[in-house]
Amino acid sequence: MISGRHKHRYWWAFAGHRISGVALAIFLPFHFLLLGTAIDGDAAMDSYLALADNMLAKVAEMGLVFFLTIHLVFGLRVLLIELVSWRPWQKDLIAFGVAMATLMAAGFILIAS
Repeated sequence: MISGRHKHRYWWAFAGHRISGVALAIFLPFHFLLLGTAIDGDAAMDSYLALADNMLAKVAEMGLVFFLTIHLVFGLRVLLIELVSWRPWQKDLIAFGVAMATLMAAGFILIAS
């Protein structure tokens, strides 16, 4: 069962911001490590690019774009909470943020495939 506070849209925005931050913190060191293969020469970078051409890698990159967008939009939400007085319309920004993140991730996968 989901408790009452977990049904609230604001709680999901809070959780989405934290989960996306942790996912990015785990992913980014590996990403930079793989990008560092470019220093080793063309052959190493070509092997990385061949791996990135895999459909599973493209889906993972779509997830990355989704998490980046979620983290950005929900981070802006936190700034709004801290810097301006609360307005009822701000709760609609949560739904807008999820919609934008989904559209950006879908657009990324369409462009990448």
